[in-house]
Amino acid sequence: MARHGGGMRGVENEDQIELTKEQQKEVRARSLKLLFSLIRPVKLRLVLSFVVVIVSQAFRVVGPMLIAFAIDTALPAAIKNDMTPLWLSVGAYLFAAVATGSLISFFLRFAAKVNQDVLFDLRNRVFVHTQKLSLEFHEKYTSGRVIARQTSDLDAIKELLDSGSSELIAGVLYMIFTAVALVLLDLPSFAILMLSLIPLAFLTRWFQKNTRLNYRKTRVASAKLIIQFVETMTGIRAVKAFRKEKRNQEVYQELTEEYRKVNAKVIQLFGIYDPGLISIARVAVAMILLVGGLRVIDGSIGIGVVTAAILYSRRFYDPMEGLAMFYNAYQSASSALEKISGVLEEEPTVEEAANPTPLTEPKGHLEFKDVEFHYSNGITVLKPFNLNIPAGQTVALVGTTGAGKSTLAKLVSRFYDPTHGNLELDEIDLRQISDVELRRAIVMVTQEAYLFSGTVAENIALGKPDSTEDQIIEAAKAVGVHEFIMSMPEGYNTDVAKRGGRVSAGQRQLISFARAFIADPAVLILDEATASLDIPSERMVQHGLKTLLNGRTSIIIAHRLSTISIADRVLVMEHGEVIEDDTPAKLIAGSGKFAKMHKAWRDSLI
Repeated sequence: MARHGGGMRGVENEDQIELTKEQQKEVRARSLKLLFSLIRPVKLRLVLSFVVVIVSQAFRVVGPMLIAFAIDTALPAAIKNDMTPLWLSVGAYLFAAVATGSLISFFLRFAAKVNQDVLFDLRNRVFVHTQKLSLEFHEKYTSGRVIARQTSDLDAIKELLDSGSSELIAGVLYMIFTAVALVLLDLPSFAILMLSLIPLAFLTRWFQKNTRLNYRKTRVASAKLIIQFVETMTGIRAVKAFRKEKRNQEVYQELTEEYRKVNAKVIQLFGIYDPGLISIARVAVAMILLVGGLRVIDGSIGIGVVTAAILYSRRFYDPMEGLAMFYNAYQSASSALEKISGVLEEEPTVEEAANPTPLTEPKGHLEFKDVEFHYSNGITVLKPFNLNIPAGQTVALVGTTGAGKSTLAKLVSRFYDPTHGNLELDEIDLRQISDVELRRAIVMVTQEAYLFSGTVAENIALGKPDSTEDQIIEAAKAVGVHEFIMSMPEGYNTDVAKRGGRVSAGQRQLISFARAFIADPAVLILDEATASLDIPSERMVQHGLKTLLNGRTSIIIAHRLSTISIADRVLVMEHGEVIEDDTPAKLIAGSGKFAKMHKAWRDSLI
């Protein structure tokens, strides 16, 4: 039994803002699993960078302690003409400064290289995985949402890796080392600093709780903007044809306003957090100065110790704003990672066999055995049926929209697997044939006749990547498109431009026929391949079509009965069932549905 929609959990919950605790736990676990898998290949380099940053922050923290030594010990000694302590303290301070700068420079460059490797790995995974997923995923998951995963979501993670991670590691270590240095230098000052962390903890907790939800909202709002933009640009012809520009503009403005509002809320949170952080830090410094000053007066500590304590307390809070900005980037990246991990968790609903059966010299004999199919929503599209298509036979599928014609063709192409029953090619279940051999044996030409950016020759060679120039020309001549190609500015080297924009619909279709011809499949499927053509263009395609179908098993889906006339056999489908099956001549001579369709078509020509 095939699985349909079994891996769509990440998609279903992706744009929900409120998740249950169980869902949140599952999403976090999924994201962490992805994160660890990205870190694993670079873990040794991460350890090295961590060691470097530890040493650099240790050198950075030692400065105020050296200043305290210089003020309380070295200067009194210098007054007594003993310059050695002063020179030692100055030399040590300069050495620590140079070492800190050098090590931080090395750490930032090294960490940037590691981060780029992680990002490259993730970007590549998303592309490879989304390409590998079955047709069902792409029919449910809009192209705009896929693009959002590859653009805004990956950019959010890039921002975190480029700056946030470095700031976090360096900032946390600096705060720890500063606290340790203050313990060694002056315990009362350390105690005051620790007391200041109490209001800071409450402020930070409030900030985290309020930003978590708002950052999820910003990711959702950003994704909606991208989806709206991509779908508008992709369907620009329909937009202009139906004068939908104004409505699209209104929708886009609404989405932009929504995005602006959620970002404004985040900015407002920072507008409270940053001043609060600064106020707490200033009060802590003032208390250390007051208490330290009183102790200097009574002679219990030196001025150098108070100076160093003030420097430590001020610097202790320096990374806090950076950490807040890191939390900003982290919330955005965390939400992005959740969405990306959701896509990467999806599994193909059509899986390749672990131990495929070899398909040598396929003949093209197709047989449906008790085949039934329904989508993940449970609605039956094809009711149980049996069908035998001998090798070399041309079969036409006709019927009303939604009768199941395209679904039957998708089963033959193995874009889907039957829910029940078996579909065999040359007595081998399609599930047992490797993807490579199946794609060589079965080729589908669709109504869209998609041409990729590149030359005409490259588009034809897509059917057989290792084809020679002579084979490409032979394929073009066979389907009757050679003369047209030679009339183009650079012949076969002419760039067809975006999606074949430089050629007409009929010419695009002929190029796609040449692509199928050079692939030389045993089974050819034409899914409404002439539906978008006018009569002259259809006649131009007919010659190529006859050449293309000659000697191979063919399934033609078409509403135009002129295209069906070349078929050996016609299957009339209705509500997921084959209700008529015979030669075109016998069906026309009868009184069934096809005869009525043919009469109506013939009358329309009068």
